[in-house]
Amino acid sequence: MSPDAAARDFIGLDTRYRLADGRVTRRRYLDSAASTLALRSARQVADELLPHYANTHSDSHFSARIAGRAYGWAHARVLRFLRADPERYTAIFAGSGCTSALNRLARALAMRRPEREVVLLTLMEHHANDLPHRKHAGRVIHAPLSGDAPALGPVDLAALEKLLVQHRGRVNYIAVSAASNVTGILNPVHAIAALAHAHDAWIVVDASQQLAHAPLPISDTGAADRELDAVVFSGHKLYAPGSPGAAVVRRNLLADQEPDEVGGGMVEDVHLDGYRLARRFPDREEAGTPNLLGAVQLGAALAVLERAGLERLHAAEQIRLRALIAELAAMPGVRLYGDLDFERAPRLGVVAFNLDGLEHGLVAAALNDYHNVAVRNGCFCAHPYVRELLKPELWALEIDPDARDAAALLDRWRGMVRASFGWYTGDDDIAALLAGIRDLLARPEHYRALYRPDAGGRFVHRRFEAPAERDFDPEAALERALAGSGVTGDML
Repeated sequence: MSPDAAARDFIGLDTRYRLADGRVTRRRYLDSAASTLALRSARQVADELLPHYANTHSDSHFSARIAGRAYGWAHARVLRFLRADPERYTAIFAGSGCTSALNRLARALAMRRPEREVVLLTLMEHHANDLPHRKHAGRVIHAPLSGDAPALGPVDLAALEKLLVQHRGRVNYIAVSAASNVTGILNPVHAIAALAHAHDAWIVVDASQQLAHAPLPISDTGAADRELDAVVFSGHKLYAPGSPGAAVVRRNLLADQEPDEVGGGMVEDVHLDGYRLARRFPDREEAGTPNLLGAVQLGAALAVLERAGLERLHAAEQIRLRALIAELAAMPGVRLYGDLDFERAPRLGVVAFNLDGLEHGLVAAALNDYHNVAVRNGCFCAHPYVRELLKPELWALEIDPDARDAAALLDRWRGMVRASFGWYTGDDDIAALLAGIRDLLARPEHYRALYRPDAGGRFVHRRFEAPAERDFDPEAALERALAGSGVTGDML
């Protein structure tokens, strides 16, 4: 299958919904920064494993051996995708995204060097790569970004180095996103690794936003000082919804230290008065029954991306991204966020914007209800970053802080709209987004009259309703499945 054909090999590309004006059209899915659609071929691999399904940690029967081998293959695929040496790095599956793995790393690294109580973050971090470090480190410091709001760029390397010098001998590690989930702006993580290592600090990279768009090797040059110590990512952002989160970690950061979670499968022996941990990686780090099907689906998705050539996919995305940003930047009434200079601030397929005079929630609702364009709005689990990007316009709001509804009014404007690409994003999807934006800008009062804000800050259509069960009802789906299988209610 060619890369172009594979771009259409996703479940959900032809999903259709009835809109507020009565039309039934195909959904334009531009919310991939939250979760991507499922790669059909990767899902098929997991489905083919199902007839052999069994638990791992045994070779006593055929199915268990097949399950164990498939699970090992998924680990190997993760290491290969990041070009990590399997002799020095291990791949670990955990949770349902990157959050679980980041919490585990934060706890483990704090315990390994308790005398180094400082952790450096950046201002652009997603809560998943911010709150775990706040909870487990003695002190967290957020390094500033380059530029000024709303045109903030990547982390300011000079300021980061100054913090390393200022807290010399006390910085345990730097935790940084490879790319922002709000603006798509990339951080120079390998240069940050070199800075960290020069000060005997480690680097933990949240690569959840980057790996579906661009490659991220453990070292960009092969030099040891530019190696990343730990890379964490989410399978549901890599075309494998339902898969676990994954972490690629330098083994010596975890060796000789008891894992945070204990249970079945990660011990050699258990007595009434104690237990002996397994020495094998990744077994010792993965207590309990694994998400075998999800891990294999993720491994298959990574293999397909590798075959397609992530560099090629990245180059094609850049053409579409630059064209979209150029179109939006030329539209009166559109405000874009993040440094728009691609040389100074390289970015991935994520665009955050607002429209003059229209709240972000209203824009997202109208794009969905009248144009079937699926975007996300709000602060995207990156509240400090979004507030910093919005600071100039929030200051300019004429809202009386003593007014009874001041907080609710402020919340309506404290956010933005985000359109984000996937491998499957085409020119027609972008054209639909642009057409929707032009429509809203041309008729702002028309759309405002159609919606009312509710107590939670959502904008609710005054006449149109689209209850979730209209398009998917789990109970109805179950009845259809049972009917198709020949099982009737009186048999159960």
